[in-house]
Amino acid sequence: MRRVRYSVAMSLDGYIAGPNGEFDWIIQDPEIDFKALYKSFDTILLGRRTFELTLTQGGGGGMPGMRVFVFSRTLRASDYPKVTMVAEDAGGVVAALRAEEGKDIWLMGGGVLFRSLLDAGQVDCVEVGVIPVLLGGGIPLLPPPVSKATLQLSRSRIYNKTGIVSLEYTVQRGVG
Repeated sequence: MRRVRYSVAMSLDGYIAGPNGEFDWIIQDPEIDFKALYKSFDTILLGRRTFELTLTQGGGGGMPGMRVFVFSRTLRASDYPKVTMVAEDAGGVVAALRAEEGKDIWLMGGGVLFRSLLDAGQVDCVEVGVIPVLLGGGIPLLPPPVSKATLQLSRSRIYNKTGIVSLEYTVQRGVG
């Protein structure tokens, strides 16, 4: 079964975006191999707000070599032909994707989608790059209401040049 990996950058005080959705505070470390990370996925899951941010990067929301699924009750599929829009049953859709052959599935964002899929038992790994910045507010990693989830640390790494701390956890099933 394919794994769903929530791979995200977070400020030290727990935010994945600033108060206005900004992410200019996310620094890049030259030791992080983003090409290898990207190659480990063939499917990306995005919430509406994260998808709208990707549109500002160009390309109409599509990503080369990736199937893109956008979870939104307000966007129309006909407006975004390069992606698959999902309006209902996020957990069921992701369960079906996990059962297919392929690489891991990247849950890129955002926090509400993460919470929904975690509650549905469809997240296997939480991979957080902790950026050494305090935002004081913004979009939290896991917005309330939150159900308890138990995680097991599987890997950690410190990037000394930038101070980024990479933490990887496995979601423990049946433990809560």
